[in-house]
Amino acid sequence: MIHLDSTLTPAALAPALDRFFAVAKTKITSLDRDYDETKGSPVFTVAGRYTTRGWTEWTEGFRYGIALLHFDATGDTESLASGRSRTVSKMASHVSHIGVHDHGFNNLSTYGNLLRLLREGRLPANEWEKNFYELALKTSGAIQAARWTDRPGQPGYIHSFNGAHSLFVDTIRSCRILMVAHRLGHVLMSEGDKPVNLLDRALQHITNTARFNVFYGEGRDRYDESGRTAHEAIFNVKDGAFRCPNSQQGYTGFSTWTRGQAWALLGFAEELEFLAEITDAELMPFGGRAALEAMMLKGAIATAEHYISNTPTCGIPYWDTGAPKIHLLGDYQNRPADPYNAYEPVDSSAAAIDAQGLLRLARYLQGKGDTVRAARYLQAGLTVAKTLFSEPYLSTDPKHQGLILHSIYHQPNGWDYTPDAGKAPYGESSMWGDYHAMELAVYLNRMNKGQPYYTFFA
Repeated sequence: MIHLDSTLTPAALAPALDRFFAVAKTKITSLDRDYDETKGSPVFTVAGRYTTRGWTEWTEGFRYGIALLHFDATGDTESLASGRSRTVSKMASHVSHIGVHDHGFNNLSTYGNLLRLLREGRLPANEWEKNFYELALKTSGAIQAARWTDRPGQPGYIHSFNGAHSLFVDTIRSCRILMVAHRLGHVLMSEGDKPVNLLDRALQHITNTARFNVFYGEGRDRYDESGRTAHEAIFNVKDGAFRCPNSQQGYTGFSTWTRGQAWALLGFAEELEFLAEITDAELMPFGGRAALEAMMLKGAIATAEHYISNTPTCGIPYWDTGAPKIHLLGDYQNRPADPYNAYEPVDSSAAAIDAQGLLRLARYLQGKGDTVRAARYLQAGLTVAKTLFSEPYLSTDPKHQGLILHSIYHQPNGWDYTPDAGKAPYGESSMWGDYHAMELAVYLNRMNKGQPYYTFFA
């Protein structure tokens, strides 16, 4: 169980954040100078050097987003130029990509951050540049919404790259792109010039994620543990019936892949923030504010509590709570995680995502008057952040291109580099882990400096 440090404040982490941003500059420079872009998007490191891994090109936006967020925190114009120029020259194919469920990752990390910075006055006012970013986000949201599986008489969902039968828990964060496009006044135009409401599709997808990918200890099956998540929900595409939980990157559909749980926690927390920007009247056709907020809050609290209760004291989880050799670690939940162990890898990228989710959930609950849980989640988020922004997780070796160490990609497929034959994979970084650590650092940095609250829809 995570040992919450009740003395921590965001201000206490300021020196660690400054160090993190300084380290990040060396990593951005190294990638820009040395990475061979003809090989595709950097995905994860092998022996400290970023390399690609063909599955989908879901990480390219994270690379440029890291540079943009570094500018956000430091004002470094070289980082801004790096992220902005590459967004313009390389991200168009991601805007029009019909084959993936990752639009909210790639395009909000790039076009979304640039639009936010422009609106905040951090970039020179330029109406055409603003229109360019808005058009990219509108188009991306509509194309993501078109990747749709109807369930007759029931909410539908954005299906994963596995096919029309598959709902991934990760995709809750891609719902953000539909929400942004909706807020910009956009719709998806369908057959017969029929407009499709993008907010409606996002809310339908989130509803199915909450119902089928998250468990609540209500007797759904023998492994129904409150806050546990399944990576994938499988449906019969003929009648829309739910068939079973499944997993692609976790161990099984009946264990919890911890990065999938992190996507759920952060996704619910961010989308609760978004609902506060929508009027009651606009939400009424989709079930009304009370029901929608209750559904998302239930999912957020369940996953937060499960993460806190089933993670080592430092806040870094192992890659799956049911990993087959995890029992060989002994009483691993009552001591700090050991990234160098011989049995199962940790996943620092899950921790980076979880920490931001906890902090956002804490702020939301504080606003609702739930001060006890708000304080609990704030301290949990800060505790995890303190761990991430220090050794052995902060990558201080200038020869290593990663920013946060001990991330894992796909343990079942055996894709992750293992430097020692007698140990689990360790010592490497991932583009999503580095990006979400940067998001977390920017979130805290803005809090410390009294800057505008950081949201995906600003």
